[in-house]
Amino acid sequence: MSPTPTSATTAPRESLVSLERGVAFVERHVGPREDELATMLAAIGLDSLDALADATVPASIRDRAGEATGLPAPASEQEMLAELRALAERNTLTVPMIGLGYSGTVTPPVIRRHVLENPAWYTAYTPYQPEISQGRLEALLTFQTAVADLTGLPVAGASLLDEATAAAEAMTLLRRAGKAGTSRSPRFVVDADTLPRTLEVLATRAAPLGIELVVADLAAGLPDGELFGVLLSYPGASGAVSDPTALIEAAHERGALVAVAADLLALTLLRPPGELGADAVLGTTQRFGVPLGFGGPHAAYLSVRQEFSRQLPGRLVGMSRDADGHPALRLALQTREQHIRREKATSNICTAQVLLAVVAACYAVHHGPDGLRRIATRAHRMAAVLAAGLRAGGVEVVHDAFFDTVQARVPGRAGHVVDAAHDAGILLRRVDDDVVGIACSELTTVAHVEAVWAAFGVAVEDVAALDAATADALPGGLVRESEYLTHEVFHAHRSETSLMRWLRRLADADLALDRTMIPLGSCTMKLNATAEMEPITWPEFADLHPHAPAADAAGTLELVAQLERWLAELTGYAAVSLQPNAGSQGEFAGLLAIAAYHRDRGEAHRDVCLIPASAHGTNAASAVMAGMRVVVVATGPGGDVDLDDLRAKIAAHRENLAALMITYPSTHGVYEAAVREVCDAVHEAGGQVYVDGANLNALVGLARPGAFGGDVSHLNLHKTFCIPHGGGGPGVGPVAVAEHLAPYLPGRGKVGAVSAAEYGSPGVLPISWAYIRMMGVDGLRRATLTAVAAANYVAARLREHYPVLYSGADGRVAHECILDLRAITKSTGVTVDDVAKRLADYGLHAPTMSFPVAGTLMVEPTESEDLAEIDRFVDAMIGIRGEIDRVASGEWPVEDNPLRGAPHTAACLTDKWDHPYPRQLAAYPTGATPGVHDRKVWPPVRRIDGAHGDRNLVCSCQPVSAYA
Repeated sequence: MSPTPTSATTAPRESLVSLERGVAFVERHVGPREDELATMLAAIGLDSLDALADATVPASIRDRAGEATGLPAPASEQEMLAELRALAERNTLTVPMIGLGYSGTVTPPVIRRHVLENPAWYTAYTPYQPEISQGRLEALLTFQTAVADLTGLPVAGASLLDEATAAAEAMTLLRRAGKAGTSRSPRFVVDADTLPRTLEVLATRAAPLGIELVVADLAAGLPDGELFGVLLSYPGASGAVSDPTALIEAAHERGALVAVAADLLALTLLRPPGELGADAVLGTTQRFGVPLGFGGPHAAYLSVRQEFSRQLPGRLVGMSRDADGHPALRLALQTREQHIRREKATSNICTAQVLLAVVAACYAVHHGPDGLRRIATRAHRMAAVLAAGLRAGGVEVVHDAFFDTVQARVPGRAGHVVDAAHDAGILLRRVDDDVVGIACSELTTVAHVEAVWAAFGVAVEDVAALDAATADALPGGLVRESEYLTHEVFHAHRSETSLMRWLRRLADADLALDRTMIPLGSCTMKLNATAEMEPITWPEFADLHPHAPAADAAGTLELVAQLERWLAELTGYAAVSLQPNAGSQGEFAGLLAIAAYHRDRGEAHRDVCLIPASAHGTNAASAVMAGMRVVVVATGPGGDVDLDDLRAKIAAHRENLAALMITYPSTHGVYEAAVREVCDAVHEAGGQVYVDGANLNALVGLARPGAFGGDVSHLNLHKTFCIPHGGGGPGVGPVAVAEHLAPYLPGRGKVGAVSAAEYGSPGVLPISWAYIRMMGVDGLRRATLTAVAAANYVAARLREHYPVLYSGADGRVAHECILDLRAITKSTGVTVDDVAKRLADYGLHAPTMSFPVAGTLMVEPTESEDLAEIDRFVDAMIGIRGEIDRVASGEWPVEDNPLRGAPHTAACLTDKWDHPYPRQLAAYPTGATPGVHDRKVWPPVRRIDGAHGDRNLVCSCQPVSAYA
């Protein structure tokens, strides 16, 4: 008798091909299941994602973007990894001995596993909610302390983008900080022995600001004439080490300030520039355990004298105190100043390289001062013995004093030597036909030195004897005597067990995407899938020097070309450059392209940039950096551009109109129906349209800015295309342009370089490549519409509790919604800060506070959160509204209630309790039973007093007693 068929055998069969492929990646990336999505759509009165597209996205811009593109069909995770592995295998791994600011290094496995590959670190957001960011703030404070100690200057920031842009930031800092008379001089003098790429970026940044860059061989002293600043290198790009003291004194005597680009590892052996009189010191921390990654991402550094601390660009971590008087960390001073000061901002930095700064800080903790000195001594001794062997073989060594880089003169034979070394698996630098550069590092071995000798035709029979007979090559007067890294943190974690536990303690003091949704409007905290992240630590991608021959980087270059092509197709533009290594740098590059385009057409007078009042603050700051004048356009009552005001501003500035910068969908979370009309009006007046790609995640697969009127956009790969935020970076901000602007992409002849590496941060580009490869066009469209559905679901559920500030004509929002608390604050005294801090007690991260409108919360749930997590946030917000009502009723006073007391630490709950609300409600607002696994988050500190931290600026690690 035949067995009775079961439900499994009677169900429709999947094909063998379908079974072989498994679950499509889009099902892993998109959070809501089919029934959950149906629930969300029902709540907003729709029955499908297509209906949502019709209801929210203006028909005038929709083009089912991607249907005609060359994007391949979506791959499975396994297929994608196999393709990426094939690309990686096309790269040739060699021993990098080129130098030029990039050194071979070892990422300690404990740091690679527990930081670089740990979602508790790489999915964290910028620490704008410091009470739940104490771990990464402590790591950044450790970074600042290491930099300050090694450079000999007391205040260091929490990382910049790369060495070249750090030099540009130092240049403008010196101009701001200089004496009134001298600072009016436009001249900035730079030593010719500066890294070539730094010189390129300085030239790009100087020209729009009216700074006259003077590149001179300073071995003969400073050139005549006025100047506001000087940049020296220590060691120089050639590797030479010379005493800069006399040059620094001469500059100071003439009223100028001095920045020094320094090798941070060399400063364990060399006297720090701060001791030699420098006003600022800058460089990269790449060789502190951060993979080469074909040029990035790497955390740069900038330290300054105490009196310039309030001039520092970017991020600065400072010590303050919480509501109980305990030490607590926060971002200090003008952090995000571009959002506050807009066109008066002195820098457009938004993204930093936080994840890489954390790696560098952990490297310093892992090795401690003795370990760093040993690594530096090894690199130096390898170089000294290498030079001695060359001399013994009759080869001229150009410089007598150096740290880790040697230049050798071989008239007419440099190319031959470099090729011979390459055949032996070693990359050397061909300086010119006669000179070869060789840089030693943590990775250099005696066998490598012998292979280099062989490439020069030199043989050394007894290396040990040569070593014993060879003196160090550091100038005697520059040998470091002062201590560094004296804080306990650099001595306490010698064992891996101890370091692992320290890293876990720090991670537990944070709230990242691995524990909760982070519903930050305009920031797009979506899934960073493990399959996307895995390849970035493959040696074939991670250990590639940015100046490796193109043939050695064939796989990475093909990945770059494919990604540029896919991004161009998805956005409707003709060409893309991946060079900008942050969204703000993409803005800057796009505006430089517009300015150069006008200049080539004989219209250099076009310098007015129209910017809506709601725009990201970096827009205005970038425009000023690009040499433009900012004119603000009003916002209409619906949150879109006020067309009447736009037309009036165009009429008033018609002859000088360079560009309009517009974010689409708007920063207010609205699809503006008149965007084509806006673009046409600007074009008719001779201007160009810059579409800020910050909200591109609400367009991908639905509409393309290059097709509805944009001439140029930057794209935030760390938002729309899944590169993780890493506590505030790395970010990648490619710039995409229409055909007529393609010649003006950075570094392509018409416009100079905007970052230190040709492809910005190629080490993390496999993430975005993998995301697009696995999603395909249909998957990307589904992700976009699911994000829009999630935002409208949140708005629908919360509208009766909090007014939704802006929406389209049909009452719907785009991918984010703004909850307006201004009337609530006016009637009850409860502020957005109170709500944000109280969410931590609910185990949730706050939305974006008071941007783009003061007194509001901007919520963006993204497509990656399932319905349960979205409902957890919505229920928390409804619960908080109930608490607000109890304040309004007079049950709790304005100054003493669960919202004003939030966040609540475990310590404060076990202390004396004299509040009018119960401890249980303070700790467990959802009514969960203590002791049950309920996703309870215990903030390590209570609400932090920011003003106290700014008044009492402390920006380096304090004695351990301060943390007790």
